[in-house]
Amino acid sequence: MRKIAISDIHGCNATFEALLQQINFSKADQLFLLGDYLDRGPSSKQVLDTIFRLKAEGYHLQCLRGNHEEMLLWALNGHGYNLESFLRNGGDTTLASFAVKKPRDIPRQYLDFLENLPFWIESDEYIFVHAGLHFVQGSNPFEHQDQMLWIRNWAIDLDLEWLGERYVVHGHTPTPNTTIQQLFRHFNGLRVINIDAGCVYQRTGYGHLCAVDLSNRILYFEPRHTSDDAV
Repeated sequence: MRKIAISDIHGCNATFEALLQQINFSKADQLFLLGDYLDRGPSSKQVLDTIFRLKAEGYHLQCLRGNHEEMLLWALNGHGYNLESFLRNGGDTTLASFAVKKPRDIPRQYLDFLENLPFWIESDEYIFVHAGLHFVQGSNPFEHQDQMLWIRNWAIDLDLEWLGERYVVHGHTPTPNTTIQQLFRHFNGLRVINIDAGCVYQRTGYGHLCAVDLSNRILYFEPRHTSDDAV
């Protein structure tokens, strides 16, 4: 059984489905999705529908919460984060994919899914998290849920004693695919890999969706499909 991780799909469902075909995803695999299924790309609803379909067909998926799921939930629940802010951060495309005007009009099955997403998953020697881990002396990194969704530039503070023989796999910070490849060559020493290849961004070096096969130590990159261009 392969362990595979993908992060930051951002409404790019055609690219997501193509990447699953490229890696020959099967029911014998475990797929970890590290959050940010929504916003910016045109097909947020369709990404969630693909996840639901795969689960219903018996594929093994475990899904994490990302900061964009959190922003939708804030806008839904009045967490001091208003609708206009949500829309400015790509939420307009999410609502358009559902053909609704406000988060509360998204069908309940989708909202229930988002509300129940965990902040991190540990499986064998791997810790999966959306953004990263916050290390403060005397505290458990798993206690800092907000940081798991939002933190950047954190790996320099990685507590190797706490980590032990484990590895951290995350996304959140868009990174050129060449940089991801370079860092992955040193994965055994660094103990951390960021797999957000900036699928939704139309900038040189970005515009890919990345999958990492942790069992065989292989990276895959799928260029963003034109049907997933941000609207």
